[in-house]
Parts: sequence; C-alpha cells; structure tokens
Amino acid sequence: MVLRLNRRTFMAGTAAAATGAAGFPMPSIAQNAPMKVGVLTPKTGVLAAGGIHNEEGITTFLKERDYKVGGRKIELIIADTAGNPAGAKTKAVELVERDKVDMIMGPFAAFEHLAIVDYLAQNKIPTFGYAGAEDVTQRKANPFIVRTTSSAAQSYYPMADYAFKELKVKRAITMMDDFAFGYEQVGGFQRPFEELGGHVVKKLWAPLNTPDYTPYISQIEDCDVVAAGLTGSNPLKFVKQYKDLGLSMPLAGGLTFADDIITRSFGDEADGVYNAIPYSIDYDAPANKSFLASIRKYYGDNVPIGFYSAAYYVNGQILEAALQKTGGKSDDPEQFIKAVRSVELTDTPRGAISFDDQGNIVCNIFVRRVGKKNGKMENTIVKVYPKVSQFWTYDPKWFLAQPVYSRDYPPLKS
Repeated sequence: MVLRLNRRTFMAGTAAAATGAAGFPMPSIAQNAPMKVGVLTPKTGVLAAGGIHNEEGITTFLKERDYKVGGRKIELIIADTAGNPAGAKTKAVELVERDKVDMIMGPFAAFEHLAIVDYLAQNKIPTFGYAGAEDVTQRKANPFIVRTTSSAAQSYYPMADYAFKELKVKRAITMMDDFAFGYEQVGGFQRPFEELGGHVVKKLWAPLNTPDYTPYISQIEDCDVVAAGLTGSNPLKFVKQYKDLGLSMPLAGGLTFADDIITRSFGDEADGVYNAIPYSIDYDAPANKSFLASIRKYYGDNVPIGFYSAAYYVNGQILEAALQKTGGKSDDPEQFIKAVRSVELTDTPRGAISFDDQGNIVCNIFVRRVGKKNGKMENTIVKVYPKVSQFWTYDPKWFLAQPVYSRDYPPLKS
C-alpha cells in the first residue's frame, strides 16, 4: 500500500513522528524535499523574447548556487504561457494542481496576470508578479502577491520630474500603445509633470501591432517633448519614422522604450533618446558586475542583457533572503510570503530594494540617454532616483482613493 501525505499538513504531525528512537530530531520531509518554483513566462508567441530572458535571469542565479538556495534544493518548472490569458490560466492551473508548486514567478503580461490573479490568491500561492498592472498591488492587492519588477507608472514619475527640471520642457504630447499598460504609463507622466507646471497638450494612442506610425507622428506639433512609452519592437519603428519625418523634440521613454536589449537594434536615429527604467546595464555596482559576468558565463558573451533578465535574477536573491528568514521552510504560504515582504536588500544588480505595505517593490529608477559608444548605440545613466515607490511622493491613502489611471484619467486640461 502506498501512503500519500499532504506535505503542507505533514509539518503539523506529532512530536513522536519528528523525533527518532534515540530522541534526536529527524529532518523535516517538507524542508528536505525540493522547493518547487513555477515560472509562468512566454517562450512562444510575440512576447517570447522577453520571456526567454526572464528564464535566463533566474536560471543564472540558480546555476551559481547549484540550484540550492537558503538551505533548500530548488526544482524550477518553466511553463510557457504563449503570451495570452488563456495560456496563462491553463499553465497556472497545471502548476498549482498537477505540479504542486510552492510559489510562482510571473506571468509576463498584465492581461495574463489579471486572468489568474484571483485563482492564485484563492489557492494561497505566493507569487512574484512581473506584469505592471497597477491595481495588482494597489486597489486589488492581496496578501499572496508581491510585484518584484515595478508598476506600470513607476518609471514615468522620475522621467516626468527629469523632463521638467533637467530638460526644461513645459509642453508635452504622449505617444502610447492603446491598452492598459499605455494608459497607466501616461498617468505616471502626466500627473507629476502637470503638478510641476508642465502641460500635456495631446494624448496619442496606437494599436499594439501598428505597422506605420506616420499618421500619429503627423499629429505631433506645438510641444517641446514627446513622452513615448511604446513596447515590443514598436519603439524601433517609431523612432526611425519620427526622425525620418524631421521631428527634433526630445523623446522621453518609459521602461520598455529603450531597454538595453532593444537599444542594440537602434541606429543613429536613437541618439539623444531619454528613458527611465528600474535597471541599467551600465550601473556601476559590484552586484551588477557580478551578475553580468555570471550570465555571460552561462549564456555567452553576446547574450542580450536588460531588465528582463536582471529582474528575474533579483527574484532569486529575494527568494534566497526569504528562505533564510524562514529557515528554509516554504510549507506555510502565509509565513513564507510574510518573509518575502520583509526582505530588504542593498546589493542587487538593481541597487537597494524593499517592499511597500501593498507588496510592490521600492527601487532605483535610472534615467538614461541613448548615444553611440564603441561604435554602437548604448544607454548611459544621467541620473538615479533612489527608493522610488509606486506611489511616487503621494500619500498612499490619498493615492488609492483616486481612480486607477485610464485612457481618460487624468483628463486633459483645456
């Protein structure tokens, strides 16, 4: 007869079961068994490149430690969501109900996360969220989710501050993808920019799969900066067409506009593009240099490196710190996620990180400028904003009482 035990309740067994005949403590089966970590990420479909870089980041961290973290052997289970809500839901159910994972990292896109957030919370699955959807750690926050990357608006708060104070611009037009991530980025730029004295005079929205930005660029006039928060390969098309049509106002991008991976594909047209992001490959810190050397060791000198891989490498550091706090235990999801939320690290490739009361990361935001170095386009940090919160400088209670950023909120001022 095969005896099957529920590993989450086994730890509550009798003292006799936890003690050998000679009176010495027996090792906990739950603690000695591998910790199962599920990763929901796209490995096929239009988002596959970013998903693969996510996997490279966490795998690099685990390879450094021979897959043993905080006293526990880690079993990594990668699930391909294909970058769509249905795929994310199917794979989440498989990870939870078939593979019995202890925790999940991901998924990649906001529409994927929103499709499974309630399911993961109901099953008490500790989750390191990646997608930027604001309300995941704001008005609809739940105790089993932390966001280890950044909210959609989080990078644009410093970009707005830098644009107004350092670039000395006053009139802005925004150019974003026409879906929730774009709306929330605009909110992150518009609110502080206008509070400082600037004015957003027009908002332009383009479908995610726009082949030609000429009709939108032709509407850009009477401004002195363009806040462009496009995603995927869209920035490559947009910047080239923007410069080909003779526009010269500075471009102020968000976290997906000029990630170090995409910057490799820009030509001279990107010279002078500004962008704000929670990681920069040129960050001069020992932890970042160590990360870069390690990922190149495992994936080759030419591996594309940017925020996607750095974020998941830092996920490994957060996991390690949490397991150190729990003595290697992960069988109690409430205690484990409580430990995660209490993590504060100073030495990561992204700099110091911690979590706010809603479970969102507090981190550096790097404002960079694209320019040619060593014959290719690269980012150079021009300013670091430390300890940036998803609430920027606002009172969280006040902030959460406001509507979530949307296509029409904040509204344009006449």
